[in-house]
Amino acid sequence: MKPIMNRSITVCFALIFLYASGHLLWIGYDSYQNKQTLLDAKELYSQPREARQSEAEVVDEDPFDSLHAVNEQIVGWLSIAGTAIEYPVMQANDNDFYLNRNYKNERTRAGSIFMDYRNHATEETQHTILYGHHMRDGTMFHDLEQFADEAFFSQTQDHYFDTAETQYNVEIFSAYYTTTDFYYIETDFANNEAYGSFLDDIKGRSIHEPSINVTDNDRIITFSTCDDGTGQDGRFVVHGKLVEVNG
Repeated sequence: MKPIMNRSITVCFALIFLYASGHLLWIGYDSYQNKQTLLDAKELYSQPREARQSEAEVVDEDPFDSLHAVNEQIVGWLSIAGTAIEYPVMQANDNDFYLNRNYKNERTRAGSIFMDYRNHATEETQHTILYGHHMRDGTMFHDLEQFADEAFFSQTQDHYFDTAETQYNVEIFSAYYTTTDFYYIETDFANNEAYGSFLDDIKGRSIHEPSINVTDNDRIITFSTCDDGTGQDGRFVVHGKLVEVNG
């Protein structure tokens, strides 16, 4: 019986090893495929941003035309200086669809950067919210946590958020760790006083002293990702002021 038991244990461990190895290979392949797909998106968004900004230069084709030919749910493009964050922004009818789909609607662990379904991409809402996974392969909102570093927070302000209608510079004014107990994803405010109180709250939570002045006359954008260090409900949140280019 003992030799049979030993063989059974050996086979069991071998099967576990094969399963684990296969799972790791699948994760690696999925990561590689996702990175290639994101490179394809950048190729589609090839129109130089400077050309769109220049009033002197006529732009024959909006860069979003190529993106919308692939998926009409692409509502923006986000670029954060000093990071790998340069991605299309998606929006579905809920906040679950793009958790595990790329901009081509293909299944992937990394998902997409996506806008809160309650936002209106074509309207000037006070608070726009973007979500993304904190992927260990460096994609999606992995690099967002660099804003926890004071020097990075203070020195990198060359960030932008584009929609098909408007371009915005993003001026970061708050970054902090929190949990889902704090409702930082409010999108509707009763009045400017309520909005101003919300702004005071999120500015006060920042781990760094902000140098950007933000009032209830301003529009803001929020980037939200998971924080593995504080458990399943942990979040790392960054807020920026939207400043319209040539506005």
